Amino acid sequence: MKKIQISPSILSADFSQLGKEIKRLEEGGADMIHVDVMDGHFVPNLTIGPPVIKSLKKHSSILFDVHLMISPVHKYIEAYANAGADIITIHPEATDNMDLSITKIQELNKKVGVSLNPETKVDVLIDHLNKIDLVLIMSVNPGFGGQKFMPEVLSKIKQLKKIQTEKNLNFDIEIDGGINFDNSKDAIKAGANILVSGTTIFKSNNGDIKKNIELLKSS
Repeated sequence: MKKIQISPSILSADFSQLGKEIKRLEEGGADMIHVDVMDGHFVPNLTIGPPVIKSLKKHSSILFDVHLMISPVHKYIEAYANAGADIITIHPEATDNMDLSITKIQELNKKVGVSLNPETKVDVLIDHLNKIDLVLIMSVNPGFGGQKFMPEVLSKIKQLKKIQTEKNLNFDIEIDGGINFDNSKDAIKAGANILVSGTTIFKSNNGDIKKNIELLKSS
């Protein structure tokens, strides 16, 4: 069984203190930093671009797990790679050619992630799983932090875990959306090994990041 890793979402951080917030996450035991990039088109919200990621990367020595909610995504992959993304996660609906986008990420020596929205079926990934490092299962409709967890997506994690075992593949299964101390147990039991959490990490237990990360890891 893979080690459980925590990828805190900076969407819930204090944006006026992002450099300091990332340091707090690193000191608190975060395995990577989850960066949500939204374009106001693919999802109904706007967040941060490559210059911000580039400047934040200077404050951290851990992986930047960058989730691109951008359409069309292909032409932006290189900019985020150059800004310091270590894992680049894209959506199948946001590219005209999945193979081409996956190859582009690989050529830039970055890890390949593909994200499935709650309504997107695992079938769209079947032919690509041998080239993917990470599958991100969205347990909310992407766009805003603080939404309620959708338990019905756990069946997709179980399906992916089954395929992974049958085909002897080694991709990570990440889950993002409304993750808290209760449903994290269900996500891990289903087969997820990376938990993205924002509100729970930054706001629970009076903002005790170290304690919250430890509680999620021991779910």
